[in-house]
Amino acid sequence: MNKLISTLKNIFSIEDLRTRILNLVLLLVVYRIGTFIVIPGVDPVILDTVYGAKESEGLLGLINTFSGGAFDRVSIFALGIMPYISASIVIQLLTVAVPSFQKMQKEGEDGRRKINSITRYLTIAITMVQGLAYLINLKSGAGKPLALMSETSGALGWTGFLVVGTLVLVAGTMFTMWLGERITDRGVGNGISIIIMVGIIARLPASLLAEVVDRFKGSELMLLIVEIVLWVIVILAVIALVQATRRIPVQYAKRIVGNKQMGGVRQYLPLKVNAAGVMPIIFAQALMFLPATAMQIPGLNESSFLNGLTNPYGWGYNLLFFVMIVLFTYFYTAITINPNQIAEDLKRNGGFIPGVKPGRKTANFIGSVMSRITLPGSVFLGFVAICPVFAIMFGVNDQFAQFYGGTSLLIMVGVVLDTLQQVEQYLIMRHYDGLMKTGRIKGRSSVGGAITG
Repeated sequence: MNKLISTLKNIFSIEDLRTRILNLVLLLVVYRIGTFIVIPGVDPVILDTVYGAKESEGLLGLINTFSGGAFDRVSIFALGIMPYISASIVIQLLTVAVPSFQKMQKEGEDGRRKINSITRYLTIAITMVQGLAYLINLKSGAGKPLALMSETSGALGWTGFLVVGTLVLVAGTMFTMWLGERITDRGVGNGISIIIMVGIIARLPASLLAEVVDRFKGSELMLLIVEIVLWVIVILAVIALVQATRRIPVQYAKRIVGNKQMGGVRQYLPLKVNAAGVMPIIFAQALMFLPATAMQIPGLNESSFLNGLTNPYGWGYNLLFFVMIVLFTYFYTAITINPNQIAEDLKRNGGFIPGVKPGRKTANFIGSVMSRITLPGSVFLGFVAICPVFAIMFGVNDQFAQFYGGTSLLIMVGVVLDTLQQVEQYLIMRHYDGLMKTGRIKGRSSVGGAITG
């Protein structure tokens, strides 16, 4: 306890760090307030009557989780940061497949500015499409177009409501993206990632409270304790997955620069066991939404095979989900980790792996190591993704079970570690002790990709 109090005093004694933490808190408060502001023209009372306590599932449930419930509340931040994430993924794939994007990526700061500009324009386009689809989906849920509209906006008509609502959703997404950039510049950690994490954590207290109440009503206190212990074990296992690396020794040749001798020391090349982060789960969840869409086609809604793939608690669904995560982990790792580029950089800087010839031999060696460590990493990632299903099978309520694994837990752990790593760096730069007695905290900058790629 004394160590914790001393660390907190050290954190708030650094003026720059204290200011950044306050900026982070204020910007997050602004975001959370925005998630409760309903789109103009929607009557919250009628909305609650029509939809009640029903929550979105599948891919829509993922968007609702990332937005902290704003999706189901028809908030101005309903789409949250998801359109920007989608645009970032598309651009990242284009930098691998399209030569012009590859060229921009290699142009340094100027190239990054061009890519960021293209990403923002693509975000606007994606938000307009998703926003229009979202508002049309409200119509199908309400039964008739004007059922959710307040009397003050009834004069707009359904078409006017679509136009105004879509523009508001686009503005909300762009404002959320701006908040994320301000958090990155003036706060602590990666702003986009922190906004997603806050949306996820916002749902944790209510979910945990509901589980506690259920267990106390059933006089199942011991079972509640077992659930909490297992939850902590899963969190520790995810931390191990996020931080796990395979260090390859790299030797640098000695060279004379001026009157000083440079190189001649052994360093390590850290290869991440889970280099793909949460992207394989997001990709797999997006594709697992396709069978439900196919069920809307006449003639396919009676298919027992498709019915099995639309049941998120069925063995068929989860087996396919697991296999897809393993495959996407290999795919995403292959497009983000380039052994040839790593080997070329080592050769250019006079580095080599002991016992391995520079150039192609080094690239082949790094590629083989990545393949070997990606297999257990992908299997463990797949297991973490389906852990919530096992939790539900053992009686945990649906909402709290989502924190036993899956995208939510992986993002929470990754972002918290990344933020704590930055705080620790501030402490060490000011000659204070770090957050831990021994060792150092590793964030995604060391052991995993950022959420947005």
